[in-house]
Formats: sequence, C-alpha cells, structure tokens
Amino acid sequence: MRRLLLALPFALLPLAVAHAHDEHEHDHDHAHGSLGAHEHGVARLNAVLDGKTLELELDSPAMNLVGFEHAASSDADKAKVAAVRKQLEQPLQLFGLAKAAGCSEEAQDLESPLFGSEPGAEDKDGDEHAHQHSDIHAHYQLTCATPDKLASIDLSPLFKAFPATQKINLQLIGPNGQQGVEATPAKAVVAF
Repeated sequence: MRRLLLALPFALLPLAVAHAHDEHEHDHDHAHGSLGAHEHGVARLNAVLDGKTLELELDSPAMNLVGFEHAASSDADKAKVAAVRKQLEQPLQLFGLAKAAGCSEEAQDLESPLFGSEPGAEDKDGDEHAHQHSDIHAHYQLTCATPDKLASIDLSPLFKAFPATQKINLQLIGPNGQQGVEATPAKAVVAF
C-alpha cells in the first residue's frame, strides 16, 4: 500500500501540472504558482482507497495549523504545538468518513521541525531562516470494514479545527479512478 501512496504523485502528475498551469494563469504571484509551493492558507491531501485500506497524507504549512512557523520557544508556543499535535493524532475527528464504512486507525506518522521529528529539527547554526517555512506532514493508514460505504470525505472538521486553512488541494485514487479536487470550507465534501 505504501508503494501505491508513493506512486500517487506520479500518477496524478498530469493533473497537477494542468492545475499548476491554470493557477499560473490566474495567480500573478509567480512564486506561488509552481507545483508544490509552500503557500499559507493552502494544504495538500492525498487520499488512496485500496480495498479496505484508506491512506491519507496531509501536507500543510505550519502557519495553517499552528499559527506560526518558528521553533516554539515560549510556553504559549509550546502549548499550541502540543495542542495541534494532539488534534492531528485523531484523524477520525479531522476527516469526516461515513460511519457505515467502519473505518478505524491502523497507523500514523506525524513529522515537522516544530515536533522535533525531522532531520535538522534543531538548528545548530542558530540560523532562523532555516525554519522560516516549516511544514507539517501527517500520514494515516485506516482500515475500513465496509469500504463500499465510503463514498466521500468530509473535510469540514479539518477546516473547522484549523481555520487558517482556506483551501486543500486534494488528489484521490479510489474505486472510480483518480481525480484532483480543490476543497474549501464552502465545498468541503469530496466524493471518491
């Protein structure tokens, strides 16, 4: 399954390139019109449903989730990072999945320089620029007892938990093929 999720960016590359080209035409800030750009307010989510296994991979600028991207030094910043990590540890609270699908969490992996879980999390040179654009990466593996009941993913809880997230670029692979979708708080339910 991990191979399938890793292959997702390559399988969806034509969609991503078309989307980046479309963004480039409408976005005059060329620095953010490129594929994979770090853009505040925008997150990426890959979702793969393969048999009974649902894998979700969320990548977001820390600014969207925590409200800052610098290393947490104050007690308030440390508390905010801990609270966000606790929220991210509960994927069934963040992603609205049909109860009838019977999905349960099997594994998760959370990474961010803010969590101290990536190489270079400690900046030895004291160079603050190294963490100016911190990201948070969350990977979840769920098992769904009745995957045919999983017709959509509701991202409303994610948008509600992290209101600075204004858009999620979603890449889906499921029983009906692959698709690229843009979700917003107003259009938060995405069909598989």
